[in-house]
Amino acid sequence: MSNSQKVAIVTGASQGIGAELVKAFRERGYRVVATARSVQPSNDPNVVTVAGDIGDRNVAKRVIDEAVTRFGRVDTLVNNAGVFIAKPFTQYTEEDYAAVLSVNLNGFFHITQLAIAEMEKHNSGHVVQISTSLTDHAINGVPSVLASLTKGGLNSATKSLAIEYAKTGIRANAVSPGIIKSPMHAPETHAALGSLHPMGHMGEMSDIVNAVLYLDSAPFVTGEILHVDGGQSAGH
Repeated sequence: MSNSQKVAIVTGASQGIGAELVKAFRERGYRVVATARSVQPSNDPNVVTVAGDIGDRNVAKRVIDEAVTRFGRVDTLVNNAGVFIAKPFTQYTEEDYAAVLSVNLNGFFHITQLAIAEMEKHNSGHVVQISTSLTDHAINGVPSVLASLTKGGLNSATKSLAIEYAKTGIRANAVSPGIIKSPMHAPETHAALGSLHPMGHMGEMSDIVNAVLYLDSAPFVTGEILHVDGGQSAGH
């Protein structure tokens, strides 16, 4: 199998935006390594799945090893896996705190470090974080301190990575969504959630996928936090 075909890694790939990203990358001719706790084996020989907790460095190492062993390279990493727990700040438990940090921060740190080490061998690559517009514009009634603490950190880390690796051919960007129609949100909540956006409706998973694909095909864009949020970050 030729090693010239691009390879994308997608975390949180078992459902929702992650699963849609896997499909979209395959449609563009990428080979894909998909990982999530409950991801199922794929019938597509150009999709390798790795089941496990992305907050565990051993799982992250398995993902990178599979990409290199099976496909020979790592071109794009999409850090899509995330945990969102909406609770008043004083009601968060230690377990909540540990769970959010494990996926949102450890899940970014380990696999990104290992992926960039592979990208450096080829002097090219792209890392994309999926963040949240709540880091820029908190919403009354949507308690989100742990999301802002972790995803806000990813936004800042994205800019730091972009500058650190700007001359190496490795880019780093983030997509900052509003509230997206996905399996996370029951249909009966869509009207209320849609009203939280200036545009008056929720986003679609395709909006986030298209944003990631744009960034992946934009060689002069790095350090960008691309808001796909129906105007939330602009104001109300």
